[in-house]
Amino acid sequence: MAGSDTIAPPVGVLALQGDFREHLRVLTMLGARAVSVRRPEELDDVSGLVIPGGESSVMDKLSRSFGMAEPVRAAIDEGLPVYGTCAGLIMLADRIVDGIPGQRSFGGIDIAVRRNAFGPQTASFEVDLDVPVLGDPPLHAVFIRAPVVDSLGREATPLSALDDGRVVAVEQGNLIGTSFHPEMTNDYRFHRYFLDRVRRVAFRG
Repeated sequence: MAGSDTIAPPVGVLALQGDFREHLRVLTMLGARAVSVRRPEELDDVSGLVIPGGESSVMDKLSRSFGMAEPVRAAIDEGLPVYGTCAGLIMLADRIVDGIPGQRSFGGIDIAVRRNAFGPQTASFEVDLDVPVLGDPPLHAVFIRAPVVDSLGREATPLSALDDGRVVAVEQGNLIGTSFHPEMTNDYRFHRYFLDRVRRVAFRG
C-alpha cells in the first residue's frame, strides 16, 4: 500500500465503531504514525490496519454503508498487514458460526469463530496467557464479550490458547487476530508484533 518511510510507516485504525481511539493511542505511543480510517481513499494511504473491538454485526453494516467492506477485503487479498482484536477477530474470520442473519466478515483467516463465546459483559474475565511468539513473561489478557476460535483451517496458525485448549490468538500470512483486548492493559507486545510485520512488508525489497 502507499505511504511509508524508513522510520514509521502509517498505520490505520478502522474507525467506524468500537474502541478505535484506544488503539490509536497505543500505536502512537509505540512510535507509529497512527491515523483513523473511515473512507476507502484513506485505506490507500496506510501500510497496515487495525480492526478494533466493538460489535461485529454493527461494524459489518457500517463497513458496507461507508463503502469500506470491499476495499478492506481487496487490501487483505493484496497482502496488507491487518490486526483484529475481539470483534476485529470476527471480522477477519472466514466463517462465523453464530452470526446474525446476513452478517458478513472481511475474511482472510481460515478459521471459524463463535461470537460472545464466554457470555455477556458481566462474564468478562482476565487471564495470563502463554504466547510463544512473544516470549516471556505471560501476557495478561482482558476478555470482554469475547469471541473464540471454534475451528482452525489448514492455513491458520494458533498463537495462544486457554488452559482448556480454546484458541484465542491466531495468525495467517500478514493477518493477526486476538479474542482479547491488548489495548486495555499496559502490555503492548501484540501491537509491537503487528508493527514489526507492517515494517517488514512496507520496507521489503
